[in-house]
Amino acid sequence: MTALVSIQDLTVQFRTDRGWITAIEDVSFDIAEGDCLGMVGESGSGKSVTALAMLRLHAKGSSRIASGRIVHAGQDLLQADEAELRRIRGRDIAMVFQDPMSSLNPVLTVCDQISETLRLHQGLSRPQARQRAIELLDLVRIPDARRRVDDYPHRLSGGMRQRVMIAIAIACRPRLLIADEPTTALDVTIQAQVLELLRELRAELGMAVLLISHDLGVIAEFARRVIVMYAGRVVEEAPVGPLFRAPRHPYTEGLMAAMPALDAGPDDEPSRLQAIPGRIPDPSEPIAGCRFGPRCAHAQASCHAAAPALVTIADGHRLRCTPRSGGNA
Repeated sequence: MTALVSIQDLTVQFRTDRGWITAIEDVSFDIAEGDCLGMVGESGSGKSVTALAMLRLHAKGSSRIASGRIVHAGQDLLQADEAELRRIRGRDIAMVFQDPMSSLNPVLTVCDQISETLRLHQGLSRPQARQRAIELLDLVRIPDARRRVDDYPHRLSGGMRQRVMIAIAIACRPRLLIADEPTTALDVTIQAQVLELLRELRAELGMAVLLISHDLGVIAEFARRVIVMYAGRVVEEAPVGPLFRAPRHPYTEGLMAAMPALDAGPDDEPSRLQAIPGRIPDPSEPIAGCRFGPRCAHAQASCHAAAPALVTIADGHRLRCTPRSGGNA
């Protein structure tokens, strides 16, 4: 399928008192029209850094995109000026951030915050924007939308605030919605409601979705394809079914083993979760070979000598791992 957004060899760095350190390196993937791509990995793996870089939302001066391309509609967004980026953000590509309470302005009503996007990108008058804001609140299943539209964020529950964030993001019917941990800090019931809402909106609006999460269960339920990131690099990418049935990278295997079993019977002994030993490396720490090598039970001498390339091993399945003798990779 034709790529809606193509990320090519993206490398992002941050300034520290020890100089520039690399947060993500040579990240490449495509998102097609109407696609649903999941991105998983531990905290610090580079998921949110990648998402923010796609919209060039990192702070200037303390960060830089050292190399790569972000191509949307034939245009490299890294070459776009600020005016063009403002036209693209919210209109073509929109984002739902992790914490709705800190993302929403506490001194503006829900109406004001939704209307801002509509008036900027669609030129609606204040009354038109208000009516559209009410319609959007209805669309994201907020009850009594005509009254709630004048509420301030502190008067809404966590689930409702997240729905308002989604309403703002979809206000201009973007072609791509980036949802960065949209169910973080929500209870399980509300998480399920938010995911179901995203699924319904994706079908109704025909938009592509990039869903970022550390929760493999959420990704398994929602995504069509999955990217696994570790220490700033893509280590595996595959359709959701093959990835969950037969993960090929040792890190992906470790993530799967750390999940609680969902098919255990009521009389079964609870299985012990298998934690991945060690920790994700500090970006400032140089690693000559595979970045997962120090934590990998299958590491060989060659794994510590040179970093493996990301190669295609099957249709739609990419892997960054040195082949194991007698192993999966």
